[in-house]
Amino acid sequence: MGLTKKPVHIFEPDPLQCGQAALAMLTDSSVEEIIKICGNEKETTFKEMVSVLSHFDISLEPGRKQATVKADLPEVALLSLETPKCWHWSLYFDGIFYDPEYGVLEDFPPSFRRFYWEIKKDSEL
Repeated sequence: MGLTKKPVHIFEPDPLQCGQAALAMLTDSSVEEIIKICGNEKETTFKEMVSVLSHFDISLEPGRKQATVKADLPEVALLSLETPKCWHWSLYFDGIFYDPEYGVLEDFPPSFRRFYWEIKKDSEL
């Protein structure tokens, strides 16, 4: 259990499962496993995201921060992005964006506002 060493990209199986897919990539789990843990197969709340991270013993820095460019991000972050369609969960890991809707990217997926919570790697604890 715990934080992945390197995420494997997972596309969201349903347009409302970006949170579950981001958590699955972060924990080397399946989307189905994350759904069972959080008890929700649709849009995830921040509280549900935190609960799943706690289940996997992953440390999340308190406090949401805003990012405007990639350089604003820490090494690992859970992203909350205001996209053209809706609010959207995504994952940033070691310089790469692992987005459940758009795929593996070098820069942010299309978004107007960008917030993040820093995830601590085991070596940083």
